[in-house]
Amino acid sequence: MNASNQTFSDGQLPPIVRVELVKPRRWWPFVLFVLFCLSALLNLILLVTTAAVVGGSSTGTETFVSGEETSSDKIAIIDITGTIMPPFTERTIKTIDQLIEDDHVKGVLLSIDSPGGFVADSHQIYAKLVKLRQKKPIFVAMKRIAASGGYYVAMGAGPEAKIFAEPTTWTGSIGVIIPRYDVSKLANDYGVKSEPLVTGPFKDSLSPFREMTPEESELWKSIMADSFDRFKGIIDEGRANLTLEQIAPLATGRIFTANQAVAAGLVDQIGFEEDAIEALKSHLKLTSVRVIRHKQPPSLLDALLGAQAKSQPIDPLQQLLDASTPRAMYFCGWQAGMSAR
Repeated sequence: MNASNQTFSDGQLPPIVRVELVKPRRWWPFVLFVLFCLSALLNLILLVTTAAVVGGSSTGTETFVSGEETSSDKIAIIDITGTIMPPFTERTIKTIDQLIEDDHVKGVLLSIDSPGGFVADSHQIYAKLVKLRQKKPIFVAMKRIAASGGYYVAMGAGPEAKIFAEPTTWTGSIGVIIPRYDVSKLANDYGVKSEPLVTGPFKDSLSPFREMTPEESELWKSIMADSFDRFKGIIDEGRANLTLEQIAPLATGRIFTANQAVAAGLVDQIGFEEDAIEALKSHLKLTSVRVIRHKQPPSLLDALLGAQAKSQPIDPLQQLLDASTPRAMYFCGWQAGMSAR
């Protein structure tokens, strides 16, 4: 007999049983979301903390180049590549500090392939190289280009150093540049006026929306002259064969080919990196030596911050403010300001 036809003894039908489904409470998704956010935050804190530890304690990496792999005596190659600016500057200085303390490093080869960079960064690396050369000899190998700030840091090797340049190297470009653009005519054509509120006549110097006044021109010439005189002074100190009187006609901002640089006394001889290494080995009187390329890799924190920067949307106002910041550069090329990051 079917349940629908069953009756009790008194003739009444069985009571209807209602089954209600229990709905999940609505706050569970919120709890899960909060837990997910907390987990992500903890992971980020752990990642940053680890990056700081790794970045702060890293001793760099050594890559074997040539010589005897089992030798305890080392010649270390430091690469100066690309535009001299942060974060490259900090990593290079850290590498130099480590080589100063490494007693197994008997000599250093500065391998340069750079058009230069910021005045301050070039001098920071130069100053560290001066400290390094007080403990270990430094030779220089110039590659495609070693101009302006690239030549400036080469002077850190000192007057005892030998400077090699490849046959096709470009060097020189001794001078200072502060990028500036004059769009005043374009602004006038489109009815754009710039009227900043300033506290002095030089506060908006280098504004691209108006022509530079004679007074501003003299002011910036004096500022650049300081960096320019320093550049010529470090060449006078770094090249025993040149005097300030001989350097002056070379410091016009012009590029020198390798042969021209040798003839002018800016470079010692034509040769490749391996030729410079052999000359340094001979200078050190080493028969068994391990040649290594020493690099300071980007830390995990650098990578994290770099990834964060890439994910940031482009801010036109920030780019405009960055472009308007005066930057004195030892740089080969008129587009120096476009190299800044």
